[in-house]
Amino acid sequence: MLVFAFATCYPFRPLPTLKVKGACTKTFRDDEIPVNTDLFATPFISPILLQIGPFSVTWYALAYLVGILGGWIVLTRVVTQRAKIEPLYPITRELLDDFLIYAVVAVVLGGRLGYVLFYAPHLLARPIEIINFWEGGIQGMSFHGGMAGVVIAALLFSRKRKIPPLCLADLLALVTPIGIGLVRCANFINGELWGRVTDVPWAVVFTRADLLARHPSPLYEAVLEGALLLAVQLVLVRKGAIGHRGRLTGTFFLGYGLARSVAEGFREPEHWIEAFAPATYGMVLSWPLVIVGAGLLIWSLRGGGRVGA
Repeated sequence: MLVFAFATCYPFRPLPTLKVKGACTKTFRDDEIPVNTDLFATPFISPILLQIGPFSVTWYALAYLVGILGGWIVLTRVVTQRAKIEPLYPITRELLDDFLIYAVVAVVLGGRLGYVLFYAPHLLARPIEIINFWEGGIQGMSFHGGMAGVVIAALLFSRKRKIPPLCLADLLALVTPIGIGLVRCANFINGELWGRVTDVPWAVVFTRADLLARHPSPLYEAVLEGALLLAVQLVLVRKGAIGHRGRLTGTFFLGYGLARSVAEGFREPEHWIEAFAPATYGMVLSWPLVIVGAGLLIWSLRGGGRVGA
């Protein structure tokens, strides 16, 4: 209900249409307001970080790589320290090493399939394009799809290795904001997922969309879904949350669902759902996370998730 309140109480009224002065052949509406030409524009650097012959490394690839490796490094330290406090803690360094390949495959497959199902169902009629990462690159990914893929992978891995699924889920929930924040920064570098039209002083121009001044929404998401959520998780770890199954997972689901819903209020909607208007598709996909997260938190805080209990 809280998220639905966010969705329906946002000031979704159209803001003044803004335009950057200069040569442009694009036709704009009559209510445009000229603004200073000094507005920051993105993409401001090439989306390709390095290219050697036909092979290229994009900022997206780097964001995913650093996010996964950075998360793995953090988790190995957390698990090592936890083993000193609780020798019978079910997650070991070796298990994390084995799960790494599961996580990589789950993120890529889940993210891509989620993108196709949620945002580009027309690709189902052209299956070869679903795996065509060479056209459009890895940006054709969905966080909700990637998360679903990781959840399935974690359940299968936990069953195979006979470990408590929530213990593994809590560790993954701790470091997932690292990857989210980095990928949102890559979104901004590539000039996509642009925000709504605005006249705030820090507005930027997303030249892949038009020459209108817009909210730098990918940076909002990098802060809310990445940095802020990571800080909350780290504080909880210092307070012993790692010893309570479901607490970090519940906090992540709840925190991400709320943060994404807030950020969607500044982001140009990719899709609307008539039945939930003025909520966006991203908001609707995040509401189940809030419900599940709140449930897990309540269960954990009532003592239901004590490790070793």
